[in-house]
Amino acid sequence: MGTIVIEPLTAAAFAPFGQVIETDGAHHYPINNGMTERYHDLARVELGGVHPRPLISLFRGQPYALPLSLKLVERHPLGSQAFYPLSPNPWLVITAEDESGAPVRLRAFAPAPGQGVNIAMNTWHGVLTPLEAESDFLVVDRGGEGNNLEEHHFDAPWTVTR
Repeated sequence: MGTIVIEPLTAAAFAPFGQVIETDGAHHYPINNGMTERYHDLARVELGGVHPRPLISLFRGQPYALPLSLKLVERHPLGSQAFYPLSPNPWLVITAEDESGAPVRLRAFAPAPGQGVNIAMNTWHGVLTPLEAESDFLVVDRGGEGNNLEEHHFDAPWTVTR
């Protein structure tokens, strides 16, 4: 297919696909008698369909090597999906725009330590892609009735590289 060059994750670059979850620049205030700082409302959880409910899960991903052969992307038509790493290990976020129901203009982002993402409802994205080491992620997404997964398999894989 082609090559996707990895770029740094920034709120502006990722805005067409969802939100970056990070403390830098976030609205925050002290709670618990000043012993805790609350970073408030960092992402928009989207829940659609019949009887939706938020799910909080832990995902443990096995590492991928670069260059990466990207064979498929997926999207969730009934809810957003947030990923927040529980370690400083590197990982990738791969996204695509939609054109007539197909993923186009793919991009790959390298989050900095302490950055997560909330991928907007019905947005094409790659699977969880940790690099270098097995990594755990806190994931917030949608449960409930209805099919909330659509996969697109490419005829030929894309190559993701630095």
